[in-house]
Amino acid sequence: MTTERSTQDACAQLLLDNQLCFALHSTSLLMTKVYKPLLQQLGLTYPQYLAMLVLWESDGLTVGEISQRLLTDPGSLTPLLKRLEAEGLLSRTRSREDERVVLVELTERGRALRDQAQDIPQCILGASGRTVEQMRQLQADLQRLRGHLQDSL
Repeated sequence: MTTERSTQDACAQLLLDNQLCFALHSTSLLMTKVYKPLLQQLGLTYPQYLAMLVLWESDGLTVGEISQRLLTDPGSLTPLLKRLEAEGLLSRTRSREDERVVLVELTERGRALRDQAQDIPQCILGASGRTVEQMRQLQADLQRLRGHLQDSL
């Protein structure tokens, strides 16, 4: 009986619905789907929106600083920033002190887009079915989890 029970427990540990990683992954996919129509109105993809959020928060960052803030590789960020530049939302200029460093700044159009994005968080809150307090608690829990995972690398 004990062996059968431990086999059942071991198998339950490998059920997809028992995996935190799948709960996070599938929720992330659905969150992106909820954002999609909202962002289409702004002409942005979800990754572009994240980059714009960083710049709306603090304009005039380097590609490396944006990459660090988004926990992504600078090389994967460059094509995204080039597309935003082609759309007239930002400018990219090489540093005079170090040509490897690229400074990213919002254009007037990029700054104006922030006003158009103001209602997005409220729409996401509505779709979540949670209160502001519940969402803040969830966000804090996820940020702590992310910190622990970063520390384990």
